[in-house]
Amino acid sequence: MMTTATHHPQKPPGPGGEVAARLSDVHIGFGSGRRATPIVRGVDLELHRGRVLALVGESGSGKSLTALSLIGLLPPGAAATSGTITLGGRDVAGFSAARWREARGREVAMVFQDPMAALNPGFTVGRQVAEPFRRRLGDDRRTARAKAVALMAEVGIADADARFDAYPHEFSGGMRQRAVIAMALALGPRVLLADEPTTALDVTVQAQILRLLARRQREADLATLLVSHDLGVVARIAQEVAVMYAGRVVERGPLDAVYTRPAHPYTLGLLRAVPDAETEAGGLRPIPGQPPDPRRLPGGCAFHPRCPFATGRCLTDDPPLVPAGAGRAVACHNSDAVTAETAPGGRAGKAGGEKGGGADGGADGSGNGGAERHGGQEPGERTEEAR
Repeated sequence: MMTTATHHPQKPPGPGGEVAARLSDVHIGFGSGRRATPIVRGVDLELHRGRVLALVGESGSGKSLTALSLIGLLPPGAAATSGTITLGGRDVAGFSAARWREARGREVAMVFQDPMAALNPGFTVGRQVAEPFRRRLGDDRRTARAKAVALMAEVGIADADARFDAYPHEFSGGMRQRAVIAMALALGPRVLLADEPTTALDVTVQAQILRLLARRQREADLATLLVSHDLGVVARIAQEVAVMYAGRVVERGPLDAVYTRPAHPYTLGLLRAVPDAETEAGGLRPIPGQPPDPRRLPGGCAFHPRCPFATGRCLTDDPPLVPAGAGRAVACHNSDAVTAETAPGGRAGKAGGEKGGGADGGADGSGNGGAERHGGQEPGERTEEAR
């Protein structure tokens, strides 16, 4: 069972806003007893109002399960076995099904990876966007429609009044994702979870969706968790990054600091694996090997079979996540050797975005967001809306 937390007001933690959600030593596994398989192992994260924390790593590292635990939607067979998860200072361990229904939408909302799967093909898009207003706020049909049309227009759906009566298959991929974002934002949540929100979209539409998320996050002062395997996407929208491997956070800190001088060999490997047409004439630099089977994790550090910095200690001692200065933390016995690989002021690898697109930049790397630079109209928007 998860531990019980005492509810108390949370003060703003320095440069960020108030803590809207927190995971403390959270473990999530499948099954029970001796046959239980640990997937998430001792994760500690904080989501601050007005900030975007990106959770990155290879498939199977536990990113999506971590996000789903914050909205009470763990898949059948999975359970948080220990640790504490809080929303607004309230421990979710005691949430009943009815309490979770109350929290979803108002306190925490999620943008899922596949908008076609998130939308019901048997109902119009407008009806689905309007549903929270009718079911949760008790609005009549006309009022709910007016609110839904206004929200659809706010997220960039052209001719929203006419599109209200369209079905999901009549929308393009980018427009479906805009509709899903509208549904997530309908009731004004404080925490937004975005699980690979641009994976299935082409690069032009991807940029539009990222600008939309960045703008809405600033306007609503959202605490946002972005789950992604795409370091370029992360560079365009996040201020902080946490790197997961084999169910653990192995490095965490301000995005620019982590991208410039990674302290964990896995982070360094991810950055070096990003294609760079300008300097990487020798081709891709993949991380050797495969992520471990969670049922048979290696002893010591789980990354040591793939790590070029591994020493004898790494084979037996699993390093804890410890502070590394300047708001950073790393779980590596040889972090000094890793940081020495990158010269001061240089990047360990291109991450797909411009150098300003991280710590305080907008989604276009400008520092104030693409939508603001263009007076609220996003480049390329008309092409997508006309589809």
